[in-house]
Amino acid sequence: MKIAIIVGTRPEIIKMSPIIRECERLRGQGNTDLDYFILHTGQHYSYNMDEVFFEQLELPEPKYNLDAGSGTHAEQTGKILIGIEKILKKEYPDVVLVQGDTNTVLAGSLAASKLHIQVGHVEAGLRSYDMGMPEEINRVVADHISDFLFAPTEKSRQILVSEGVPSEKIFVTGNTIVDSVYQNLELANKKVNILEKLGLEKQQYFLVTTHRQENVDDKKRFQGILQGLQQIHKTHDFPVVYPVHPRSQKMMNIFGFEPDGIRLIESTDFLGFLQLENNAKVVLTDSGGVQEETCILGVPCVTLRDNTERPETVDVGSNILAGAVPENIVNCVSVMFENTKKWCNPFGNGTSGRKIINILEEKYE
Repeated sequence: MKIAIIVGTRPEIIKMSPIIRECERLRGQGNTDLDYFILHTGQHYSYNMDEVFFEQLELPEPKYNLDAGSGTHAEQTGKILIGIEKILKKEYPDVVLVQGDTNTVLAGSLAASKLHIQVGHVEAGLRSYDMGMPEEINRVVADHISDFLFAPTEKSRQILVSEGVPSEKIFVTGNTIVDSVYQNLELANKKVNILEKLGLEKQQYFLVTTHRQENVDDKKRFQGILQGLQQIHKTHDFPVVYPVHPRSQKMMNIFGFEPDGIRLIESTDFLGFLQLENNAKVVLTDSGGVQEETCILGVPCVTLRDNTERPETVDVGSNILAGAVPENIVNCVSVMFENTKKWCNPFGNGTSGRKIINILEEKYE
């Protein structure tokens, strides 16, 4: 069996890392029936946002890097699609693995499907039911042209079945983010101490991430979020630490926003960010991955969106939806600030990477 693992962004590298490690483990045991390679599309074009993770997470370097970079959705997807097709024609793997909801996922699944190469979609069945989100379009298309749908939860499986996906294509594996958090937090604690570097104390700060197009490209929503962050700083007298995504910084400059009371820092690497998450009092985010990570780590989360494709986090009480209205953000933070509930992680036990490879091995045996 020959597997192509396609990644293009920071979250994809993080969530594919357990699958890559499992492939490496089997190789190390002398498994000659398994071959794989990594194709990195370069959808994130900042070294700090992607390539550094291979080094930090102790992963093998990609065999291919398309260096696609930025552009409109059409330009970026087109460049990635053309580049992936050329490599797949050269390598002809048995199966292509894509993860999540990015333009890399859309292009990778399309290129493979049109070449009659089977597609495995890791983290299948997530839905926000908001087609205004580019990510929603990507994940729906990928799900409906995939041959293996690795659903993280039973709820995700039920969504796929309700959309007419044959049940024999769906496998509930848990989410690889659990594997990744467990494996990489151990690495982080050995390698970095970002709290000391930033002068922060455990449980004595708020952590923020917001970068989604529907938030930062919308002046009213972005302004509302920043005003909410300023207000929680005044209310709780805790530092509000915001590692600024390049997209967010660009739009902040365009809109002329100069937020007061928010500590803007450069985007940090994943190991440092994982430490920041693990020690925050509350995390505020519009990232689906961060909603999962905080749930796994036992850290309360406030989601700066009106919907979520991770409803399991809301169901167990680790997460609350605040939207982009300042008053709602302040109220939701106050609720989660007092949250001492211990919830059960709904995303699996940290063996998802191994389960996915085992399923593929059985199918191709």
